[in-house]
Amino acid sequence: MKKRTFIKLSSTLMAAPIIRPLIGWAADEKMKNWAGNLEYSTNKLDAARNVQQVKDIVTKYPKLKVLGTRHCFNNIADTKDQFISVTDAEQQIVLDEKAKTVTVNGGLKYGQLSPVLHQKGFALHNLASLPHISVAGACATATHGSGDENGNLSTAVAALEMVTANGEVIKLSRKNDGEKFNAAVVNLGALGVVTQVTLDVEPTFMMGQYVFENLPLSQLKDNFEKIESSGYSVSLFTNWANQDIAEVWVKYKEGSDAFKPEKEFFGARLATKNLHPIPELSAENCTEQMGVAGPWYERMPHFKMGFTPSSGKELQSEYFVPRRNAVEAIMAVSKLGKQITPHLLTSEIRTIAADNLWLSPAYKQDSVAIHFTWKQDWPAVSKLLPVIERELAPFNVRPHWGKLFSIAPELLEKRYEKLADFRKLAKEYDPKGKFANDFLKMNVFG
Repeated sequence: MKKRTFIKLSSTLMAAPIIRPLIGWAADEKMKNWAGNLEYSTNKLDAARNVQQVKDIVTKYPKLKVLGTRHCFNNIADTKDQFISVTDAEQQIVLDEKAKTVTVNGGLKYGQLSPVLHQKGFALHNLASLPHISVAGACATATHGSGDENGNLSTAVAALEMVTANGEVIKLSRKNDGEKFNAAVVNLGALGVVTQVTLDVEPTFMMGQYVFENLPLSQLKDNFEKIESSGYSVSLFTNWANQDIAEVWVKYKEGSDAFKPEKEFFGARLATKNLHPIPELSAENCTEQMGVAGPWYERMPHFKMGFTPSSGKELQSEYFVPRRNAVEAIMAVSKLGKQITPHLLTSEIRTIAADNLWLSPAYKQDSVAIHFTWKQDWPAVSKLLPVIERELAPFNVRPHWGKLFSIAPELLEKRYEKLADFRKLAKEYDPKGKFANDFLKMNVFG
């Protein structure tokens, strides 16, 4: 068995269908994010195909930001000055079978990487609900999937390569750089341009998933731990209108300990057809359900690569609370149902294992994330966010960095204990604030 395998992505893979909002735009139209709720402050963008071009672009401009697959709902990646993109870089995959790692360019999407890994007999430990996002961007914002023992996507990072503000290429690894590495993985785009990421891999596996409908909230309250531990990954969907969870998605590994469904699951009934997390929408865009086995990368996400994920036109917010406070937090939000439901498409509850990454919402605590997919009505949502945040405040709630929130910077400072240390590292790598923007100045740099 070869120690390292170099794989160049085939033209077939590169031509795989991707929804238009995740790729280019016409020269005369304003650049927007994936959902269309955010119009970027400039159209100036230089694309880099390799590390040398990244260095040239970084040293050319006094201010710039990396623009990835544009899946953030706030202005964390925005700039009035200049964008750089590495999503169209020369895309290569280097698999080290002995070390059980794969090294990819930062702009590669999970939906492009995953089939190649599976073909070579390997898998990633976790994926987000949609595969359309880039590796570097997802890890920079601590994007996650679900599972009691599954850390967010950034916990798979074993090493990274980055071009800093002065054009220097630096490499950091979990093995050699300790706390500096833990600081740099979830970097919010504040430290430099990530050009290469090395991820841990494991032997490939097959998965299936079942969906159950109408789980009574009383059952969730009494059996939360059993429900969440029933599969490799479990997602709960609700609109908070009734005293129930509309859908429970149980994803499991095939094998001797595979999930064996009954017609009833803690009072919920087994679905008889494929469902969408937003009940009004067709399940055509969703990954296969009904216990049909498939590769890990075709079951862990909720949505298929090449199809519109979620509803497309939406807003998103997400809040992390300590696992020990999960039931209390869920019940606190449920009291707001009459206020929330009219403006909501769906809400998802997931578990995430603790990690040591400084700016991860799951830093040193097993967590539960309560996610909101809103109708695209910002005036209404902007009024609801402070209400939800007040209900969750007793649990020292932490927001998802790439989604909409209104938590004050002084509270973020208290809830992210390594924020001050992260600022020192940012000063080291970017002394003049080349990669700083309004979001970072307000929420991170103070």
